[in-house]
Amino acid sequence: MDPNEVDPHFKHLFIKISGNDSEISPFELQEILNDVMKKRLEVKTDGFSLQTCRQIVGLMDRDGTSKLGLLEFHALWTKIQKYLDIFRRHDSDSSGTMSSHELREALTEAGFQVNSDVIQEVVGHYADAHYAIDFDSFIGCLVRLETLFKMFKTLDKKNSGKIVLDIQQSGVGSAGQAVRYLGQDYESLRREALDYGQLFQDDSFPAVVSSLGFNELGPRSHKVRGVTWKRPTELTDAPQFIAEGANRTDICQGGLGDCWLLAAIASLTLNQEVLARVVPQGQSFEDGEYAGIFHFQFWQFGEWVDVVIDDRLPVKDDELLFVHSAEGREFWSALLEKAYAKLNGCYEALSGGSTIEGFEDFTGGIAEVHELTSPSPNLFHIIQKAQQRGSLMGCSIDITSSSDSEAVTSQKLVKGHAYSVTGAEQVEYGGDMMKLIRIRNPWGQVEWTGPWSDNSMEWRRINDDDRERLSHRAEDGEFWMSFHDFLRHYSRLEICNLTPDALSDDSITKWALSMFNGNWRRGSTAGGCRNYPDTFWTNPQFVIKLDEEDDDPEDGEEGCSLVVGLIQKNRRKMRKVGEDMQTMGFAIYEVPDEYAGQRNVHLKKNFFLRHASAARSETFINLREVCSRFTLPPGEYLILPSTFEPHKNGDFCVRVFSEKQAEFQELDDPVECHVEQVDIDEDDVGERFKNLFEQLAGADCEISAFELQRILNRVVTCREDIKTSGFTLGTCRNMVNLLDEDGSGHLGLVEFKILWTKIEKFLNIYREKDVDKSGSMSSTEMRGAVEEAGTNTHACLMSCV
Repeated sequence: MDPNEVDPHFKHLFIKISGNDSEISPFELQEILNDVMKKRLEVKTDGFSLQTCRQIVGLMDRDGTSKLGLLEFHALWTKIQKYLDIFRRHDSDSSGTMSSHELREALTEAGFQVNSDVIQEVVGHYADAHYAIDFDSFIGCLVRLETLFKMFKTLDKKNSGKIVLDIQQSGVGSAGQAVRYLGQDYESLRREALDYGQLFQDDSFPAVVSSLGFNELGPRSHKVRGVTWKRPTELTDAPQFIAEGANRTDICQGGLGDCWLLAAIASLTLNQEVLARVVPQGQSFEDGEYAGIFHFQFWQFGEWVDVVIDDRLPVKDDELLFVHSAEGREFWSALLEKAYAKLNGCYEALSGGSTIEGFEDFTGGIAEVHELTSPSPNLFHIIQKAQQRGSLMGCSIDITSSSDSEAVTSQKLVKGHAYSVTGAEQVEYGGDMMKLIRIRNPWGQVEWTGPWSDNSMEWRRINDDDRERLSHRAEDGEFWMSFHDFLRHYSRLEICNLTPDALSDDSITKWALSMFNGNWRRGSTAGGCRNYPDTFWTNPQFVIKLDEEDDDPEDGEEGCSLVVGLIQKNRRKMRKVGEDMQTMGFAIYEVPDEYAGQRNVHLKKNFFLRHASAARSETFINLREVCSRFTLPPGEYLILPSTFEPHKNGDFCVRVFSEKQAEFQELDDPVECHVEQVDIDEDDVGERFKNLFEQLAGADCEISAFELQRILNRVVTCREDIKTSGFTLGTCRNMVNLLDEDGSGHLGLVEFKILWTKIEKFLNIYREKDVDKSGSMSSTEMRGAVEEAGTNTHACLMSCV
């Protein structure tokens, strides 16, 4: 329908009731419907609920605003008038309500063919104590049915009358088909900007103070005074996206504490294939191509996302406030930093971090940390193998106090600062093989002045070929030092191992990758660490099967090498609302023979009380990722990720990089029901119970959901060994529906006896599992009680419960 086809009187009415925004929200709709219906005497209603009005808006809303415009509201009003006519026509006794029989005919006329099971559910959900359905319940029922049928029709693409749900869209989120962040399509937005002749402005990350930060860079901070936003074309006459290839000297730190990020970007330039994924090619400031829009791609917890930005950058005194290139005309690194800030909420969210975070988000790889105070005896070999695999590496020097932060030592090393490791070589020196490490300072200056520095004497005592190949004399932040000095001066080395899809070069040895996403939920899957044995076993459990030992005879290790990483999701973005990283880690257990090969099992408390872990993360720590390298004998192993304390909510991703392909999957109990059937006929019912039933049931000799609620609440309030706030009518309806064999909506004698037998059994289980005699059950006690009652549940179902 066109707006011009809407009756002028209706238009005038809509303008009057919709207010200044010319749209009707669920709150406004509730007020309108209740206002109208209370004036109608021929139908009964106890008022439209806000939930019903939200469902109505959800059904009719075509533009995704969660409000109704003129045409949407007109379509709704037409529906309601039609449904009102149907309601009145089928209210044969003019009571203002409908019985279940009248409802079935009304639904058919409204266009819904439903069976007896659906009618029973509808009556159970919408009818009142007298099994009557009023008008607002009738409308709520129709809206719910139409929404469900619409969803089914959308999914039933073959019109087969059945649907198959494919939860993962093939390829979306992979390296070759990144997810559009915030739904923004770079090509469409760029084409639109070129067509209109206007430079793109990104409303989802506007050029305002809130995009800078929330505290140190927030609206009230003196640090943001005088900050404006300018495009590169306003800062220089001939800006370039990338000039003569992206390299590590293009990145110089600005006024933001994100040296960890810049060290990762510098390492990124050493691998052109990985760089081309993060910084898509074909972007420039050339006439006819430039539209003020750029895009970058980042890995986020198992999928790649494409982030679109405009090129307005924060400046102060006509100088870029944050990252910039050394010579001032190149802008790819500044725009990359902006896109990463958008992904994390604002620039300030990038302040403070670990290089491994940047490594992982640029590569999808998994990062491991080596403490250099106690290095692995084959660490230099690990670094060389990392180089061969195209891994990114970074290092840093710990500080002992806040005054040490970015303090420069006598030999020009910067404390508390993130460096990139860009090479590892051996040269013949004084008759021995000297191990050398190449390092880069992201400042682009301030270099090591000790042995093997740019102008040191050591370079004169090696052969000409090695000197020509390695020696580099320029104040560009990059330098060599001996491996011995590296271990003595630096505190930590971080290595990011790349995923197989990040490397297409067949000459590079590739890791095998396994990955699972999961969550910790208070009351079901957030069990805490092993210090909490009563709940530890409830954490998510994953099994990995290692079949083949490593091939490398030179690494001095026998067994299967693997790197296990546990990463918590979206915590940096949550800083704005006061949230921060959870303290977390993981434990690894060898799977005993009796459980080998089993996948439909969730190991219980007794297993963990009787078995020690085979390996574990070095510590529980509040970093985004906890990661450790292990060498284990072939076999099956159980991995349990957890927060340190129980009952902490969070989402995580657990990944395993192994030298050989490994089988990896989640362990959980199957959902099975083995509830013992209670077989009783009327002859089995004792006289005393029959007499009691007759007293309770009344003249119709049946017990309704309302009567059952009254009976149960009268009984349980007399008990002091259990706590209850009373049985709800909804629970009682569910009980009646479960045991009602004849479809009457009531319980007869035998049905009530079966229910009572079940309740007595469940009461005994409840009291037995209530270990602390509190009268209530914890979630872990609940899980055990549900299993004893005959139902196996997995973690997902327990979270819902």
